[in-house]
Amino acid sequence: MQNFSDPALTRRDLFVVGAASASAVAATGAAARTAAPLPAKSGAQAPQGETSMPVRMTINGQQQTLSLDTRTTLLDALREHLHLTGTKKGCDHGQCGACTVIVDGRRINACLTLAVMHEGAQVTTIEGLGQPQKLHPLQAAFVKHDGYQCGYCTPGQICSAVGVLQEIKAGIPSHVSGDLTAQPLLSADEIRERMSGNLCRCGAYSNILDAITEVATTNGGAA
Repeated sequence: MQNFSDPALTRRDLFVVGAASASAVAATGAAARTAAPLPAKSGAQAPQGETSMPVRMTINGQQQTLSLDTRTTLLDALREHLHLTGTKKGCDHGQCGACTVIVDGRRINACLTLAVMHEGAQVTTIEGLGQPQKLHPLQAAFVKHDGYQCGYCTPGQICSAVGVLQEIKAGIPSHVSGDLTAQPLLSADEIRERMSGNLCRCGAYSNILDAITEVATTNGGAA
């Protein structure tokens, strides 16, 4: 190998020597990693297989017992195991509200909760609210006011609307409630704020508001 101080060393020779040195270092490092892998962290365990357990819930009035991987979300339990596909998977990150269902009287995003967390719970999906022969008042109002548009977000919108009217009736304030100790007003602002977690790409918000308002005013503020 030529000395770097040798004036006869050309630019090409310098690149050749540098590339050869880099290759040798990389090969040595790879060999070292193969020959001596890093020890596992203290307490670390090898990945385990699926862990299943029975989960009992009452869904739309019927008792169900499922054997589920403990990582299964409530949304996937409903759709993939019980084939209740009315509840939609939209963003799967709790941002669109398409998967909204009612659990023990409260609306939740089914994609953000594990099914095993709801042992013994009462779960209502869009299928449990009404049937084609006997629509829930909110379902009928959505049809009347064209609040469903493409329909993908509609199950979550309706389940969420049921929760909204129950919250207002129960006196639960929202971010736009002027007096946290007073009964919330059944106003457009209140409904918009409470429904803000449910997105509609079709932009049928005004129609949805009309549908919810009609039900609220004709049913004494209850859904």
